[in-house]
Amino acid sequence: MPNQPFYIKQLELGPMQNFVYLLGDPETREAAVVDPGWEVPRIMQAAEEDGYKLTHVFLSHTHFDHVQGLGDLLNAIDLPVFVHDAESHALDISESNIKAVGEGDIVHVGAVPVTFLHTPGHTQGSQCLLIGDHIFSGDTLFVRACGRWDLPGGDPRALFTSLADKLKKLPDHTRLYPGHNYGHVPISTIGDEKQHNPFLKPATSAEFLRSIGYTQ
Repeated sequence: MPNQPFYIKQLELGPMQNFVYLLGDPETREAAVVDPGWEVPRIMQAAEEDGYKLTHVFLSHTHFDHVQGLGDLLNAIDLPVFVHDAESHALDISESNIKAVGEGDIVHVGAVPVTFLHTPGHTQGSQCLLIGDHIFSGDTLFVRACGRWDLPGGDPRALFTSLADKLKKLPDHTRLYPGHNYGHVPISTIGDEKQHNPFLKPATSAEFLRSIGYTQ
C-alpha cells in the first residue's frame, strides 16, 4: 500500500459523477479543494466535519463542471485559486484570487508539497496534481478511459503525449484519483491502468489516434 502522509477526502458530487477532492496536512489541519464544481455547502461541511480549514483551491482545468462552484466558495472564504496559466483567463472571479501555475510548480498545503504536471489534451491547460505516489488526474485519465479531446481546447495529439510521456512513466504503484466516477472502481493505480486501460496501450501517436477514431 503506498505511503499516504496526508489527508484525502473523495466526494462524488453533482449530476455528472464529478469527484471533488479535499487534500490536507494532518498536522496543520489545512486543506485544499480540488475542482469545486458542485454542492459547495457539502464540500465545506466535509472539511469542517473532518477538522480542516480550507486554504487553497486547485483546478485541473476550467470546464464548467469543475469550476461552477467557485463563486459560492469564494463568497464564503477568500482563497487563492491555482490554475494553469493557459486557462487563467477563463475564470470569472477576481484577479486577486487567481494564481497561475505551470509545469513542475510546487505549492504547499501546510507541509504537503503538491506538484503540478501540465497534461494538455482534454484542454490546453489541463493539469494533474502529484503528491508523492498519488496522482489526481482531472479529466486527463480515468479508470479504464481517458479524457475527451473533441471539446473546445482539446487536442488528441497533445493528449497522447500527456498520457505516454507523463502519466505512463509514473511508477506502477502510483495511486490514480480521477476527476469523474466513470470506472468500475473509484480509485486505481497507474500499473493497473497500463495493463487494462485501452488508451494507455498505443505506443505511437498514430496508434492512439486510430484507437479514439480520430480521422482528420
